[in-house]
Order: sequence, then structure tokens, then C-alpha cells
Amino acid sequence: MWKMLAALVLVSSTALAQEQFSAYDALRVVGVHTSRDAVNHVVSVTGVRGNPQPQTWRVLMNDRTRGGIREIQVRNGQVVSDRPSSVVGSAEGATINTSRLNLDSSGAFEVASHIAEKSGTRFDSASYTLRTDQHGDPVWIVTLHSVNGGPVGTIYIGANRGNVTRTEGMFAGATMADVQTEREVPRDRGHEEGKEEVSEEGDKEHGPLYGVRQRMRGYFQRAQDEASGMFDRVRRSFSDYINR
Repeated sequence: MWKMLAALVLVSSTALAQEQFSAYDALRVVGVHTSRDAVNHVVSVTGVRGNPQPQTWRVLMNDRTRGGIREIQVRNGQVVSDRPSSVVGSAEGATINTSRLNLDSSGAFEVASHIAEKSGTRFDSASYTLRTDQHGDPVWIVTLHSVNGGPVGTIYIGANRGNVTRTEGMFAGATMADVQTEREVPRDRGHEEGKEEVSEEGDKEHGPLYGVRQRMRGYFQRAQDEASGMFDRVRRSFSDYINR
């Protein structure tokens, strides 16, 4: 009897997870609500405290008819709010190229969960932001929260190739740039008048936390490589999704 009840609970939980709306689902609703072309003018997509997906997605987009930024909120597959946004500033150059989107929020969660597991970070919920980075490429920023709501870590994931480019609050804050920098730091400095020259940067590199940083960088790199390997499984083209 208990085994049967547990199986029913498991099936119900799985069905509930499948019913949760992802960012792609929210963008499709926006396209139906406004126009198909609207998804080509999205500036950002955000959702907070998802378990794992948030109940409400907030979509900011360029309003080509009235100018400025338009904010549309989608909850449970329906538009619940459509109004001018209070966001200040220009969205020029910040529009997401949806043809380069290959990672839905569900896939971003799986990658972020893997990174959290590898770094020993426990979390209760996740918040999502999809926007462009400094190079104009789409990026997922997934912030993990503890039970009391406080942030415990943030992962930056390329939405085009699924690569983890940065973490905050995990792996001692190591990034792929740190890893590359470490490989380029020479072990031996030059000598002048019989004294070893060690720059301030070198002092930091070989300070009391040097060994810890080394290990954290190694952990991060392995986790990053494993996350890249996950991409084939979680990859989801937005163009294929919206055109089906």
C-alpha cells in the first residue's frame, strides 16, 4: 500500500514539474499575445524563486509602436500584465538574438544544479535572467537561493553553447579567466642585483590562500567541462521550438 502511494506521489510530482512553464513557453505566449515578430525584440526575460521554474516570467521588449520598453508578465501560460516598463535607459544593442538561443531555462537549471553539486552548494530555489552579455551574446544568469531566500551562488551560462563562464559564491569565485591567467603566470621571476622580483600580483598569486585558489580553480574547470558535456542533452533551439 505504501509503495503504491509513494509511486503515485512520484508520478504526481513528475507531472507537476512537466507542467511548469519555462522561459521559452513564456516567449511563445508573448508572441501570441502581441505578434510573432515580438520575440525578435526581447531585451530580457526574468523569473524569481523558481522551484525549479518560477510561476511568473517578466519579459522586457522594445516597444516599436510607442517607443521605450514594454513589460509583459506571463503566469501559468497567460499574460497577466502588459504595460510600459519603468526601466530607465536605452535598450539599443541589448536585444536578444533568438536565433542564437539554444538553452531554455529548464536546461539552464540542470547546468546550474550540476555546478552547485560539484561546488558543494545547497539551494532551495532559483532565479533566472536571460539577457545579452558585453559581446552581445545571450547569457543565462542563474542565482540560487537558500531556504530563507538568501543568495548562495550565481552561475553565468552561455545560452548559445551552454558554456559556464563565471560563478559567484562558488569555487572561491574562480572564473575561466582566472584559470587561463593561472596558466600564464610564470613560476620564476627575473632577478636584479641578486634579489627576486615579485610583483604585487605575484604576491597575491602566491599568498596564504594560493593552494586553496589552485584547488578551487581545478574544481571549477572540471565542473565547467562536465557542464559543457551536458549541453548535447539539454540543448533546445528556440528557433525550432517557436516554429514547431
